[in-house]
Amino acid sequence: MEYSSEFPTTPKDVSLQELRERLAEFAEVRGWEQYHSPRNLLLALVGEVGELSEIFQWKGEVARGLPNWSSDDKEHLGEELSDVLLYLVQLADVCGLDLGQAALAKIVKNGKKYPVTNQKEN
Repeated sequence: MEYSSEFPTTPKDVSLQELRERLAEFAEVRGWEQYHSPRNLLLALVGEVGELSEIFQWKGEVARGLPNWSSDDKEHLGEELSDVLLYLVQLADVCGLDLGQAALAKIVKNGKKYPVTNQKEN
């Protein structure tokens, strides 16, 4: 199995399954699976969350859409968010969990725990 670093030139939705498969292939061709225990992936994830937190650490409140951020700052944010997502996908995979299904089930559970009691009127 050969890992391809090529990406489609047109934007498309990416599934968690596609990410899982690409990450597994990426690790396999490099012989990294031996290091991808749940504990190690969790620690790596925590480290990446820390790096993500540093981006916001001294900025105070930030407006939606980041209108005052430079393109370099937004690119850096995208990289750190991606690192968090990729480690989370890998962690779920090595634990044998379907992250997408677990997330959908959690949304349903949260809907029951926090029912709508007051809807806004237009």
